[in-house]
Amino acid sequence: MRAVFASLIPGLHKGLVLLLLCLVSGVQTHAQGLNVDLALVLAVDVSSSMTIEELGVQRAGYVAAIADPEVAEALRAGYFHRIALSYVEWADPHQQVVTMPWRIIDGPIAAQAFAAELATQPLTSGTNTAISSGLLFAEKMFLNPPFQTDRRVIDVSGDGPNTAGPHVAPVRDRIVANWIVINGLPVVVGKSELAPGSTVTLESYYRDCVSGGPGAFVLPVTQADGMLSGIRRKLVLEIAGTEPQLITASVIVPPKVDCTTGQKDFYE
Repeated sequence: MRAVFASLIPGLHKGLVLLLLCLVSGVQTHAQGLNVDLALVLAVDVSSSMTIEELGVQRAGYVAAIADPEVAEALRAGYFHRIALSYVEWADPHQQVVTMPWRIIDGPIAAQAFAAELATQPLTSGTNTAISSGLLFAEKMFLNPPFQTDRRVIDVSGDGPNTAGPHVAPVRDRIVANWIVINGLPVVVGKSELAPGSTVTLESYYRDCVSGGPGAFVLPVTQADGMLSGIRRKLVLEIAGTEPQLITASVIVPPKVDCTTGQKDFYE
């Protein structure tokens, strides 16, 4: 896995991988009570609609994007020049995995250390697409965290609508009411309609039903080879704290959609 990680981050000498992995625990040790500019949960879809190849591409995209120098540079825009970052994989209503617990990212070394450890973690997968349950689990990550911040964001990615668990819109509204922003990264490769003949796209579904909060935005990935660039751009926008009006201006005003589209007769 070390060789895989080195190949995901061009220019990284293989001999540095062990050092980076060791630095992760050291950074976490000093996190208690630390002020950060942002607490960001990366909530990633690993449901059955994702093939094993797509899961690998998705993970590789996050690994490479987190370690990208542009992401580390975005930290300079904050007051404290550091953020707290975690990585959660979700699928079924009762399947959520904390692949990477909270880490303090305060520069390129810490970012590469996070990416190094993430690259070594086994891939998880499930069946149903319970966005709502994934969001509720991500919300719990903010309870009694080992840091202090006024900005809390859930970055949720996926390639389909909510098909299990609670209805997603009421869950989104409750989380947003707790001053947590939800941004969306819909994976739209090929046709983006949610069903044959439907005029509802995954992008509009994420915009109307999943994302929310001040400055919330949706940034779709429309090509398989655009995963890295899409994730990187999204992380930079979130970390740098781009003004909400600039983010909103980049998103087309959508039609209102039925947020229960795709929902099965399953309730928690």
